[in-house]
Amino acid sequence: MEINLEKARNEFIEYTNGYDTNEEMIKLKIGHSIRVMEISKKIALSINLEEEKVKIATLIGLLHDIARFEQYTIYKTFSDKESIDHGDLGVKILQENNFLRNFIESDKYDNIILRAIGNHNKYELEKGLNPEEEIFAKIIRDADKIDIFYEAETMFWKDDKEVIENSICTPNILEEFVKCKLIDRRKYKTNKGIDKIVQLLAFIFDINFKASIEIIDENNYIENILNRFDYKKEETKQQVKQIKEITKKYIQNYN
Repeated sequence: MEINLEKARNEFIEYTNGYDTNEEMIKLKIGHSIRVMEISKKIALSINLEEEKVKIATLIGLLHDIARFEQYTIYKTFSDKESIDHGDLGVKILQENNFLRNFIESDKYDNIILRAIGNHNKYELEKGLNPEEEIFAKIIRDADKIDIFYEAETMFWKDDKEVIENSICTPNILEEFVKCKLIDRRKYKTNKGIDKIVQLLAFIFDINFKASIEIIDENNYIENILNRFDYKKEETKQQVKQIKEITKKYIQNYN
């Protein structure tokens, strides 16, 4: 089966051109989708998937956030909690009028593609995925998180610098981080100050492949994200030091 990724990418650009591409948040998600496409390919190659399946993983990377453009246009936010679940909406968009066929001619991998997109943003994978569906869902979850680390290093929180630097991490959030657990952000009513950074950094505890950990480590994302800020409170400085030590050890011990 021939999978034309160049055609798929062109179709994606044509689709996004239907939105206001001068809008900064729309441009952000176009760039994110293209980068996640490449990261997904890298992870798929690292686990020795056959060529056709590497292309499927790459395509999923391109399409995983297809709903973000509609979400932002309608709700003016990327917060699912304040609008709509963008993984579920992405599945709906690709199913409507058989839109997925614009990106891949065969329906052979539809279940894999749609399950991966539907699961990419969830706190945990849904039950009942078969082993192949699970692999592709894990690839896109890793690739998405890796690029979110990149964005956190370079783009996020520019207007929140002062608030972050003067904040202290909430004990319950730090306690979950210390346990090396992905933090379920739905449990916390507030997501301000350094709390939101710590919750994001906990993504590392939900990484599935060694290649993904290696990308995070090679780019020094954890340190670089934390080092963006000049923390004013001694307690926060000690918390940041602890977070760095925990993540460094976690990366070193990752199998």
